[in-house]
Amino acid sequence: MENLALIDSFSEFKDDKLIDRVTLMAILEDVFRNALKKKFGSDDNFDIIINPDKGDMEIWQRRVIVADDDLDLDHLEITLTEARKIEPDFEIGEEVSEEVKLIDLGRRAILALRQNLISKIHEHDNTNLYKQFKDLVGDIYTAEVHHVRPRVVILVDDEGNEIMLPKEKQIPSDFFRKGDNVRGIIESVELKGNKPQIIMSRTSELFLEKLFEQEIPEVFDGLIMVKKVVRIPGEKAKVAVDSYDDRIDPVGACVGMKGSRIHGIVRELGNENIDVINYTTNTQLFITRALSPAKVSSIKINEETKRAEVFLKLEEVSKAIGRGGHNIKLAGLLTGYELDVIREGNIAEEEDDVELTEFSDEIESWVIEEFAKIGLDTARSILKQDVNDLIRRTDLEEETILEVMRILKDEFNG
Repeated sequence: MENLALIDSFSEFKDDKLIDRVTLMAILEDVFRNALKKKFGSDDNFDIIINPDKGDMEIWQRRVIVADDDLDLDHLEITLTEARKIEPDFEIGEEVSEEVKLIDLGRRAILALRQNLISKIHEHDNTNLYKQFKDLVGDIYTAEVHHVRPRVVILVDDEGNEIMLPKEKQIPSDFFRKGDNVRGIIESVELKGNKPQIIMSRTSELFLEKLFEQEIPEVFDGLIMVKKVVRIPGEKAKVAVDSYDDRIDPVGACVGMKGSRIHGIVRELGNENIDVINYTTNTQLFITRALSPAKVSSIKINEETKRAEVFLKLEEVSKAIGRGGHNIKLAGLLTGYELDVIREGNIAEEEDDVELTEFSDEIESWVIEEFAKIGLDTARSILKQDVNDLIRRTDLEEETILEVMRILKDEFNG
């Protein structure tokens, strides 16, 4: 049947698409009804009969028989003479049904039908894709690197769907090659025109939270709750965890023996340093835990301004601040308080201490800034540190650190 052949030719392009035959036939009916409306002004007197099993479709036009000299609307009416060519015993007033062959619509109309059909199926696919990924927002997803561009990595999943991983959603140490499998969370799905744009993120706090769910059975089972996550992607993160069961140590369960459980998460995040902290509603205790590994002497909290003065011994200040100021920044984000570090120490020593900026004629400004990043801004605060510890916590070479210490010692020994 020629209608069937035409329908098959229309549907050839959809072989690689996830669209069933019934849906295709429904789209076909909609497309053909629009074509009939365009050609005849209305599709009210047309019947479209679809057989999804065979993939066949018939179009029948119904017209009322009128006298030969009374024809007014030829798409709604047919003369008696023309009607009796179909069936000799037809009478005026009766209704005639004739099959409309698609080929009779003309080559231009068929090309327009095909284009409209392609557009409708793409629209259907995009709507389904949008709904599918909208339900996956906030979930971990894995896809393969298809193309690496300066500002975005294009990923493709097993079904051929395209997923975008923008540069700002990548961990700074991320390096991808074509064919690599990449994990992240589906952060958002937006319709750009009619096409859904799927965005993946590896820098989101939610990605780290979901990794805990995926990698730590007690979190997955709900025995341990992840209360809050804060991150500086690729550098450091703090995760507050809690359990309703006093028999479970949430921190120990998350970290595992010698860090065995959390190691996979750390590796996935480009060796991001993850501190797991016991959550508590006791604000002072929570701030103390959040500033680990520093030992806090005391805390003075102002609830109105959401600020806290944290008193620390001189040797604990650099630990509290952390490399690049990451530790104190994350502790503030985790607890919801702006933290001000107050140094405690030997008063006599503090009085004769010298600001590091006073040595700007002998020590380069960028070196002074490196020490300031870890909370060391006076001569004595640096001289109290271990050289190996300073090498580890700053981006300075051993030679530079030793030279700075020599200059500072000369100040007090001179």
